[in-house]
Formats: sequence, C-alpha cells, structure tokens
Amino acid sequence: MKTKKIVFIHGMYMTPACWEPWVRRFRASGYDCLAPAWPGRDQPVAVLRRNHPDPKLAALTLTAVLEHLSGIIKALGEKPILIGHSMGGLITQILLQRGLASAAVAIDSAPPQGVFTTKWSFIKANWGHINPFASKRQPATMSFEQFQFAFVNSLPLAEQQAAYETLVVPESRRVPAESLTATARIDFRKPGAPLLMIAGGNDHIIPASLNHSNFARYRRPGSVTDFKEFPGRTHFTIGQSHWEEVADYVSSWLENQP
Repeated sequence: MKTKKIVFIHGMYMTPACWEPWVRRFRASGYDCLAPAWPGRDQPVAVLRRNHPDPKLAALTLTAVLEHLSGIIKALGEKPILIGHSMGGLITQILLQRGLASAAVAIDSAPPQGVFTTKWSFIKANWGHINPFASKRQPATMSFEQFQFAFVNSLPLAEQQAAYETLVVPESRRVPAESLTATARIDFRKPGAPLLMIAGGNDHIIPASLNHSNFARYRRPGSVTDFKEFPGRTHFTIGQSHWEEVADYVSSWLENQP
C-alpha cells in the first residue's frame, strides 16, 4: 500500500476514543493516523452523557456526518486508507464509493440501503434507535443491558462494564433512519479501490450473515473486494480482548494491496 495515512471512523453510540488502541498500534507500524469525531463528538464521554438530551445531537443526520468527514479527508491532500466500524463501516463504504479512499476496511458494517435481515438479534439490538414510535427530537440512549446484548454479548462482565463506562454516549435517531434512504445507497458494480469487509461471528447487532450479504452484493470488475469472518467475536470486535488479531489481519491485508 503506497499511502501510510489512515482515517479511522467511529460508529453510533461511540466517539473516537474507541479507536485509541488501534491508532497507537498502527502509528507504531509507521502509519500517520487520524480519528476524527462526528460533529459534536469532540468532547469527553462524561460531558456528552451529561448533556443528554442534547437538541443539537438530536438534529444530527447521516448526511451531516458524511459531509463533515468528507471535508476532513479532502483537506488531507491525498487519498487515505479508511477504516470504519459499525455505522462508521457504512460511512466508509459510502466514502469509498465517492472516490475518497485509496483502500477501505469496513468492520461489522451497518448495512446500506436495500441490504436487510429479519434475524431476531438484529431487530432486538437495533430497536432502541429504529423504533418508529420514538420521537426523533429525542436522542437515543443505550442502557447497560442493551449494550450487553448489542455490543458485548459473551464477553466477561468486567470487560462489558469497562467498555460501557468509558465509551458509550447518546445517539441521534436521525442517523440510522437516514441509513435506510438513498443517502446510504451503494452502487455495488462501481469499480474502486480495494475493500475488506470484516464480520464478527458472534455479533448480535450486525450478524455475520448480514455482513456477508453486504459483501456478496459487490460486483466490481477489476477491483479487490475481500471478506473475513472472525469466529466468536462480538460487535465490539475493535475493542474486545485480543483485538490485536483483527488489527494485524487488517495491517497484513493493507500491505498486500498495490
């Protein structure tokens, strides 16, 4: 891979803090790393929690996040590698499609428009922010019990609690709602830079089967599109114990791209 610049993109209910271990590891390997916040997320987790319900957060849309990150990436002067998790994975897919990346890695990626599953764990884990009866004027919060099921199922209790206390923040309902619209449409036949999609075999909120359905839609002539499932890993793939295995797989994959 010619470029050594990486932009890490966080997902819903998170801030750039979720990427700090990855940033340290990739910097140690010689990469120039940036983990920008979504609009309004450049504050400590405790502050974002204390500000709930924040009307500015409630008004945040996926379009606004995309435009904010696009501006940051374009200002870099070169196309970076994009690595995104969850909704950040979908954002990575969209920005790759826009020609803003030299390569991209989408981890536990939220599905683009038209890619769906009726699997119960997906419905249950996402219900808190897709509930059609909930007002979009009110940001969504994730209780510890909801986080346990959606993000860290099967992990030791202490690991679950540590992740919840240090990382989880309120979320706009408008972001996931807009992911169902043309804003999140992917042209699966458009050629582009290399893309690696990663799934956790024990992911509840974005099941591995849904990740694979997302990957399987791609038909990009002359373009690299790869898929890797890590058995037993939850939606918290980037933070649960032995996350280094995933990071090192990504690093190896990147090094093998032209």
